[in-house]
Amino acid sequence: MLFSLVVHPLSLGTVTCLVLAFALFATSLPTNVEKGRRKVVHVLEDDTGAVIVQTAPGKVVTHRGGSITLPCRYHHEPEGSDPNRIRIKWTKVTDALVFEDVFVALGLQQRVFGSYQGRVSLEQNGPGDASVIIHNITLEDYGRYECEVTNDMEDDTGFVNLDLEGVVFPYYPRVGRYKLNYQQAEDVCKEQDAILASHAQLHKAWLEGLDWCNAGWLEDGSVQYPISHPRDQCGRKDTPAGVRNYGYRHKEDERYDAFCFTSNLNGKVYFLKRFKKVNYAEAVKACVRDGSVVAKVGQLYAAWKIQLLDRCEAGWLEDGSIRYPIVNPRTRCGGPQPGVRHLGFPDLKFRIYGVYCFRSNEENVNGVVGKPTRRPGKNSKDIQMNTTTTKTL
Repeated sequence: MLFSLVVHPLSLGTVTCLVLAFALFATSLPTNVEKGRRKVVHVLEDDTGAVIVQTAPGKVVTHRGGSITLPCRYHHEPEGSDPNRIRIKWTKVTDALVFEDVFVALGLQQRVFGSYQGRVSLEQNGPGDASVIIHNITLEDYGRYECEVTNDMEDDTGFVNLDLEGVVFPYYPRVGRYKLNYQQAEDVCKEQDAILASHAQLHKAWLEGLDWCNAGWLEDGSVQYPISHPRDQCGRKDTPAGVRNYGYRHKEDERYDAFCFTSNLNGKVYFLKRFKKVNYAEAVKACVRDGSVVAKVGQLYAAWKIQLLDRCEAGWLEDGSIRYPIVNPRTRCGGPQPGVRHLGFPDLKFRIYGVYCFRSNEENVNGVVGKPTRRPGKNSKDIQMNTTTTKTL
């Protein structure tokens, strides 16, 4: 028999297993949202007893490179039950009904999967603690996780959302606007030290003032764009501000821009001071001579948002674009709003600018910082085309 009821003090006689996933050290939902939700208990009864699960909405927040606890607790009766027969399993929800294994423990035996190896461990904060700690958080760790606790007869689950502090930025390649299918959008974000943004991340960016008139892919396969200042060329002036949604689009056949998300930098972006401006090839060499590499677009956005990099000088980036970050707007630096100014994709050989370099905090296994940046167009995925589009964010 399966039924639901609003949470109240437990009155069942025999409780076999209790799993509680809660947002410890978490950023809770706004009060008005919290009040609008009822916490529900689902009870499954059969001849063996009862399983009770309580879950509460919330999320835990960290940044790339940090550590975070995904909280999950369980209660098992009778108290004398053998803890070595309790199985704890963590998975990541990557899509509807699609799960990626993260961690599993049965007594003293533990196993970590895939990219989580060497980074995940049980917190072990007393009896009934199924929480795990993830170290050296990556952009790909963002998302929803499931905690499952199983004994010999029954199992139950709870969910925790892992959020990252960071910045969303729109992106289109040298070939021009609306040229990316979903897979290409995913690839270009990764190439620029980012991932495709989620709807929640884009919505937060819109609340913070992001205004962009071109639709872009999000990680769930939808196509959306944020409008803070409605105007006729962006869906009519008389429509309300908000995140416009085209819905889920065909991932292979349809083409749009991309909205990317990046987080904390493991290094530093800086404008390389030189006596003369350089073309792209010379910019690459200049950064390498300085012990760095040419900065990626995502790295410049992270430096602007998180490290408050403010520089009123246009410079080359790794993708062959020209940009510069403005924290404190002034008249001669591209308008009244803060943001990363984009001056398009000039000719790589004959146009000259400064350059933004990136120096990592960690050396690679050979003791060399980073690796040389490839020239745009050397890879078959890159398409060379000159544009003079100017866009201020």
